[in-house]
Amino acid sequence: MSKFGAHIDSILATMPDAPGIYQFFNKASQIIYVGKAKNLKKRVYSYFAKEVHDSGKTTILVKQIEDIRYLVVETEQDALLLENNLIKKHQPRYNVLLKDDKTFPWICIKKERFPRVFTTRKFIKDGSQYFGPYTNVKMVYTLLELVGALFKLRNCNLLLSEENIAAGKFRVCLEYHVGNCLGPCESHQSESDYLASIKQIREILKGNINTVLGYLEELMQQYASGYEYEQAQLIKEKIQMLEQYRSKSVVVSSSIHNVDVFSIINKEKVAYVNFLKIINGAIIQTHTLEMRKKLDETDAELLELAIIELRNRYHSDAREVLVNTELELELEGVTFVVPKIGDKKHLISLSLKNLFYYIREQETKMDKLDPEHRIDRLMNQMKTDLRMKEQPRLIECFDNSNIQGAFPVAAMSVFRDGKPAKSEYRHFNIKTVEGPNDFASMEEVIERRYSRVMEENLELPQLIVIDGGKGQLSAAVTSLKKVGVYGKVTVIGIAKKLEEIYFPEDSVPIYLDKKGETLRIIQQARDEVHRFGITHHRNRRSKSITATGLSEIKGVGSTTATDVLRHFRSLKRVREATLSELEEVVGKSKAQLIFNHFHPQELPPDVA
Repeated sequence: MSKFGAHIDSILATMPDAPGIYQFFNKASQIIYVGKAKNLKKRVYSYFAKEVHDSGKTTILVKQIEDIRYLVVETEQDALLLENNLIKKHQPRYNVLLKDDKTFPWICIKKERFPRVFTTRKFIKDGSQYFGPYTNVKMVYTLLELVGALFKLRNCNLLLSEENIAAGKFRVCLEYHVGNCLGPCESHQSESDYLASIKQIREILKGNINTVLGYLEELMQQYASGYEYEQAQLIKEKIQMLEQYRSKSVVVSSSIHNVDVFSIINKEKVAYVNFLKIINGAIIQTHTLEMRKKLDETDAELLELAIIELRNRYHSDAREVLVNTELELELEGVTFVVPKIGDKKHLISLSLKNLFYYIREQETKMDKLDPEHRIDRLMNQMKTDLRMKEQPRLIECFDNSNIQGAFPVAAMSVFRDGKPAKSEYRHFNIKTVEGPNDFASMEEVIERRYSRVMEENLELPQLIVIDGGKGQLSAAVTSLKKVGVYGKVTVIGIAKKLEEIYFPEDSVPIYLDKKGETLRIIQQARDEVHRFGITHHRNRRSKSITATGLSEIKGVGSTTATDVLRHFRSLKRVREATLSELEEVVGKSKAQLIFNHFHPQELPPDVA
């Protein structure tokens, strides 16, 4: 008997090699997980075949399983449909949550004599025909305006039965008199004529605009041939309206007809799936679904669930489905394609673009509501982009600064949670390197910084950024190995020219998204350390010039030297200044000292 108990063992032993769904129950007899499988026996047994799973959440799930129930079905498609329905009904703890609490509008063609066409958010199974749902409310009203302009339909809710009309129970209303309705309530319009309009409306709502245009053009020719030019002109205006509407639709390819497009972006806690419905080369439906993950589901597992949900919701019968990841899903009469080139590849790119914009919009909303969410999201993005094991909450960036080897200095900028921590910036005077040697200077600075960090048990950064290419990075790594830090933190180099990111022991750089936040943070840290280092270098040069020129004069301090330089702007002007000019700045006694220092030839022999 296995450690899972005799009850579980007996279920596993008798489980069939057939497609179906399975349900896991806990001690309280609550459904904690629902799954589907091509082969129930193999799939369910895989949960119990090893003690520790790749996903910690799956390991926890298995420990809670006290009972298993399953249902065999005919096909994998049936299993998918049943799994989807059970998840929505029971919302098990460890299943993906399809996040979609909105009620989207439909366009309804009511099942009645002289059918009305209107928008509704209630789907009533009364035989009426529904188109949608539409995630874009503006699209709904655009379509209804088009239908209203093309066809004169009633908008009243009168019961227009043959008996009521024959009995003369109704009178035409204002809509008839202003030309918005053709008056079926008084038999001014026949039922067959009205239903002909409804037929065309159905085609438009399905996206088959070409079919409607062909019908109208044929009708226009008939009117023109019969010399009914006014009627022909009215039909021509309808054709122009339809063509104008079609021109505003997103036409992706005239060669692609009835196709569904699905793309997925799978993040740490949430997956996003975009759906595009293509009819006659134009996008007529689009929707993005959020899926709250409970286990570490793969792209394929999530996408399969989303495809069944969205095809059911939008009543899609497309025989070709384009996806951005390989699937093992089998649906009767449906072909799944991962396009590599051409118009179909363009459709996948378009779907992914929609996802990127949607995710950015959602993240912006969350960032405004919760600043900590933005920081966490940014840190996770950097962690992923830079192949790190932990978030780079503390970043230290280093740069050297010297002019032809003179006054060599280095600087360190510090970023916490993606923002500059200026009080923690540090600068270093290079002590052991003579001449312009950036690599040796970097070795010295990194060794000094992290030997101190280790000796004083200070906080180690999660990310060290070296301003420079492979040479500077190698120099930094040498010192990090020497002080025992290498391997404990991520270290990278950024080369200025192409913004290449180098990793130790990897000669091939990576290129981050130029508009991405990860590169922006690294660039900002690099720019900050450069600014800070240049400022320190400039100050050191100024002090050195002051020291060699003025403050070495006995009786003249650094404050007096600074005042003189600030007034005269350069040592040359100080040398050329007259005694009276110097006296105006620092007084007689100190002016005399400075003047005597620069003009010893003018002193009496005994003073010189």
